Amino acid sequence: MEELTNIKDLSGKTPYEIAENIIKILDERKAKGLKLLHVEGQSSITDYIVLCTGSSNTQIKALAGEVEYKMSLCGVSALNIDGYNEGIWVVLDYGPVMVHIFSRDSRDFYKLEKLYGETSDIDISGILTDN
Repeated sequence: MEELTNIKDLSGKTPYEIAENIIKILDERKAKGLKLLHVEGQSSITDYIVLCTGSSNTQIKALAGEVEYKMSLCGVSALNIDGYNEGIWVVLDYGPVMVHIFSRDSRDFYKLEKLYGETSDIDISGILTDN
């Protein structure tokens, strides 16, 4: 598994490049069910949504903390973080990229993918490592 040893400055990069980096961080930490939705034009608040599932409250918090930490090293800070203390559904708002880290039950209950059913999932298989 390749670590993000080459921390690069992401300030001024495209929303897709930011989302791609977030996916790599989550993948390194064994997030499950990673998806990238392109919602530009369907959402007035963001262009991309990154979705994943953590296996426990501890892992959900660890995933959120890792994204926040590594993105800050890349020069990109979250505008807002919600749900961290509960560790059931954490949302990290990076403006044009929103990150949703769910427990399995929360993801199944809220079905956020269906809310944006008319959007296209972006193929991220080239970004993911083999778990």
